[in-house]
Parts: sequence; structure tokens; C-alpha cells
Amino acid sequence: MSDNDKKPASKKKASLTEQRRNARSFALQALYQWELAGQAVHEIEAQFRVDNDMRNADIKLFSELLHGVAGSKSALDKSYTDFLDRQIEELDPIELSVLRIGAFELSNRIQVPYRVAINESVELAKTFGATDSHRYVNGVLDKLAQRVRMDEIREQRQRKS
Repeated sequence: MSDNDKKPASKKKASLTEQRRNARSFALQALYQWELAGQAVHEIEAQFRVDNDMRNADIKLFSELLHGVAGSKSALDKSYTDFLDRQIEELDPIELSVLRIGAFELSNRIQVPYRVAINESVELAKTFGATDSHRYVNGVLDKLAQRVRMDEIREQRQRKS
């Protein structure tokens, strides 16, 4: 085969799952920055859109998570406080942001199956968090899911029986 016969390598468009995972990853980083710097959410969003190649991210989900978590921070924190083994202030900022994303998805994005919401948060914790933070995140969000997605969990158990 000659060099002329070779087709240029084309960049494959990311799957919807990958786009959503990328959006969650960017949202986590933006929320981390928001938590530490105290900068306005709309400024952080604009900065992320300029500074990052977000072609393979679900921009709508990124924005929904960023604004939704920031706008309901107190309610989200209150939703899982009973399941923590320490004060919220003692949580690592990455763990805290991951928990908020997971709690937001469990509470507000009902179209996302609870297992997906938990798994995506666990994956974020594995990628960005401390060594065993994914286990902690999984435990807290699993307990929260028992509270906020009780009907979905019950339905799923009945289907298995």
C-alpha cells in the first residue's frame, strides 16, 4: 500500500456515555475550583469553556451539574450528612465535590438510574480522589440512594425475584 492509499486517521466522536463522563469530570474540576477559590460559577464555566477542549463533553450536562450543585449546595450537603462519619468541613474537597455531584444526580436527575449515578461518582473518586475515597463515596451515596430512590430500588429488587 502506498502512502497515497492511506486514509488520514479521523478522530472518532465520543459516545454519549463518554461525553457524559467527560462532562462530569469537567464539572468536578470546576466545582473544586469554585469551592476553593470562591469565584462566581458563571465565571468558572466561561473559563472552562475557553481553557479546555470540551468537544467530547456533554456541555449541557456540564452546565447543569455546575450550576445545579452550586445552587443547591446546602440542600445536597444536608441530604447525606446523616451518612458521614465526620463533619462536612473535614471532608477532602474532591470527596465533597464528588458527593455533591452524586447527590445532585440521585436527587434531581431521576432519568439517570441510581446505579449509574453512584458508579459515575465512584469513578470520579477513583480518578481524582485519595486512594480509598471511592469506597467512602460509594458507601455514602448508596445510603442516600436508599432514601431518595427507594421506589426505583424496590422495583429493581422485585424484577430480580
